[in-house]
Amino acid sequence: MTIQALFWDIGGVLLTNGWDREQRAGVVTRYGLDVTDFAERHKLAAPELELGRLSLSEYLDQTVFYAPRTFSKDDFRQAMYDQSRATPDTLALARRLGGKVRMYSLNNEGHDLNEHRIDTFGLRDFLLGFFTSCYLGVMKPNPAIYRLGVELAHVHADQAVMIDDRMQNVEAARRAGMQAIQYLSAEQLEAELKVLGVEA
Repeated sequence: MTIQALFWDIGGVLLTNGWDREQRAGVVTRYGLDVTDFAERHKLAAPELELGRLSLSEYLDQTVFYAPRTFSKDDFRQAMYDQSRATPDTLALARRLGGKVRMYSLNNEGHDLNEHRIDTFGLRDFLLGFFTSCYLGVMKPNPAIYRLGVELAHVHADQAVMIDDRMQNVEAARRAGMQAIQYLSAEQLEAELKVLGVEA
């Protein structure tokens, strides 16, 4: 069956993770926050952020600015944004594929960070839509997000490929009927897509 659509994870594939454990650790240390306290607060607030039920400002109120600080919320927000980096070879591959097959994002992320990353890295140039947890109200690996993705793209699940760096998300996509590739590198991804008949 011909592949009609690709669904890209953003963090860990097209870009570095935006606010994962490694990114949080560096910023928390730089600003002298209590690591354990922040981790506990983040654990409670993060799902609400990624499901679109907390704004980034509200998340920061709960995790950082519940007490007076010597730095501003804008400074901390910018430090969060600065953690994002491109994955150049993979972005280049995605751009080459643009126009040859329909492509969308399907990822877990809060609204503010998602918008920042879309704008900063020009993801609108080749992605037709952004099926992000903060807009859909459901997160990977819940099967519902994969079903929503293919429904919104008007494509049969078996004609769609999910590209994700996390094996649990790859497995969930497959259980939802999609083709799926665990991303390891741009070269590996390009080779596996070619096997499925998708060539840049």
